[in-house]
Amino acid sequence: MPKVELHVHIEGSIQPSTVLKLAQKNGAELPSDTEAGLRDWYAFKDFPHFVEVYVAVSKCIQSPEDVELIVREFLENQASQNVLHSEATYTASTLEKHCGIPIDEQMDAVQRAMAYGERELGVNLGLILDIVRGDSLDRAFEVYGWVKDYSRKGVVALGLAGIERLGTLQYKPVFETAYREGVTAVCHAGETQGPETIWDVLSFESCVRIGHGVRCTEDPALMAHLAKSQTPLEVCPTSNVCIGVFPSHEAHPIRQMWDAGLNVTVNSDDPPMFGTSINEEWGHCVDTFEFSLEEIKAMNVNAVKASFASDERKRDILDRIDRHTDLASKV
Repeated sequence: MPKVELHVHIEGSIQPSTVLKLAQKNGAELPSDTEAGLRDWYAFKDFPHFVEVYVAVSKCIQSPEDVELIVREFLENQASQNVLHSEATYTASTLEKHCGIPIDEQMDAVQRAMAYGERELGVNLGLILDIVRGDSLDRAFEVYGWVKDYSRKGVVALGLAGIERLGTLQYKPVFETAYREGVTAVCHAGETQGPETIWDVLSFESCVRIGHGVRCTEDPALMAHLAKSQTPLEVCPTSNVCIGVFPSHEAHPIRQMWDAGLNVTVNSDDPPMFGTSINEEWGHCVDTFEFSLEEIKAMNVNAVKASFASDERKRDILDRIDRHTDLASKV
């Protein structure tokens, strides 16, 4: 099926083979100098370990050419899975801080990769530049400035990510400014912390989608609110299981959320770090959660409609989905 993916991280999508190549080229230190060793290290242990891996991988990226490489490879992998449009989180502030790559050089590199994706692969990418929880308010406003500066050059939204227990509401002035100035936002919430984080980001009028949001099932009032508002939720089942939010795929509430009328989309988050892919996530929808072809189509359509793609691009993808499911239903 032609697909749209809304919740995936560029740095979290780098394959171990590429990390090793970048580390060797740039003299970056890693816990192993073999691909097999890196795959073992990648295997999720706990959330602090995940953050350790994520930062170490980011430190292997030392030049604009490296940025272009990882975005090109990301788009090639999306194209191989028939993902026609992706909206990926990219933590430019971490690469600037740890690797010293100026934002203008990063964004030039990303735009070259985006052009390659459209020209050679027929796929689109929209970038979400995120504020990392724990950063200062001044730094958060700086990231917001980048989103504004590059809003006509592939950046589609302001993000909020990182460790939820480090807080959310301290960034409200940034998101209030975004709303006043017409900048949309997408915020991670309701993953490692409970429903209160979701309520927090819902108080940001600029926030039009929620990354994860799966802890909403703990609050009936929140479930009712989300069903009424139809705020899109970027659900990442394998990621949620890996970091211990739920003990197994069978225990994941995506089916409960769907049956309650919530606006659910399906995503992969950090695929190699969680040993998954977007196609495997859809496989779980069939094999574990027993979604029908029509339900899968409907969730995919949710993602298309919730995306920041142009109206023309949305119509094209929706038409392709219709043609695919018409054929599939006749098999």
